[in-house]
Amino acid sequence: MILDAKRRLFLKGSMAVASVGLAVAAGLLSPRTVLANWNAEAFGAENLDAALQSGFGSTALEDSDKIELDLPDLAENGASVPVRVSTTLEGAETISVLAAKNPTPLAATYHLGDSGVRSVAMRVKLGQTGEVIGLVQANGKLYAARRSVKVTAGGCGG
Repeated sequence: MILDAKRRLFLKGSMAVASVGLAVAAGLLSPRTVLANWNAEAFGAENLDAALQSGFGSTALEDSDKIELDLPDLAENGASVPVRVSTTLEGAETISVLAAKNPTPLAATYHLGDSGVRSVAMRVKLGQTGEVIGLVQANGKLYAARRSVKVTAGGCGG
């Protein structure tokens, strides 16, 4: 009886793998149709102004108290710094996180849609001490909250 169950499980798995293989071969599943939209120019920009211009079409940021940026003032391990950005701005379309001193400042952009969710959390890599910006695009404008984060490497300060 156990042998029959194992045989059935093997046949089901084989059929699933064969079905996915046929779909890939037929072009029904391809990375281009499954992966998110990628703005390579914005994520590859090497300075803050270039990232803002190519990602959002403007470098004009308006500071807002309706954006909450939650992250530590001191990051002992710059490889994994927790960041949470939330907003109460009406009409928020995207929430982005930028690390001004990183070689490529734009860390993430989240498209909010009509879900009602106005908060994102992630971990970012910070190469050195610098400013982290929580950016919200709403009603055609860019709003920002900023925090300076000191990154230490083994307690040596940076």
